[in-house]
Amino acid sequence: MKLKISSGSPWEDIVGYSRAVRVGNIIEVAGTTAMDGETLIGKGDVYKQTQFILKKIEKALHEAGAGMNDVVRTRMFITDISLWEQAGRAHGEFFINSKPVSTMIEVSRLIHEDLWIEIEATAILEIE
Repeated sequence: MKLKISSGSPWEDIVGYSRAVRVGNIIEVAGTTAMDGETLIGKGDVYKQTQFILKKIEKALHEAGAGMNDVVRTRMFITDISLWEQAGRAHGEFFINSKPVSTMIEVSRLIHEDLWIEIEATAILEIE
């Protein structure tokens, strides 16, 4: 079984990717930013961007039959590592109980200068 989840973003067809893909009990969520259509959420605030991104990831996971407690790994790409604590605080609010493994990497920039963080996630559903 291979299930592709779309967010409806025009970039999915241009670039050729899905918001998330579920294969069996594994769900991979693509790099996700704080864009809501053409609108940037949380401009100048990495905490708000991180919150919005994690809500988008949560929505994709629900469409794939999973939840945030099923996430086993996140990767955060941040443009200013000195903001790690704000991004980390938002991340911790979503994963306080499940505590997936996580990586935060500073990158020189993302696709738009006002995007300060991009996050991807991997979830694994328990096999019954």
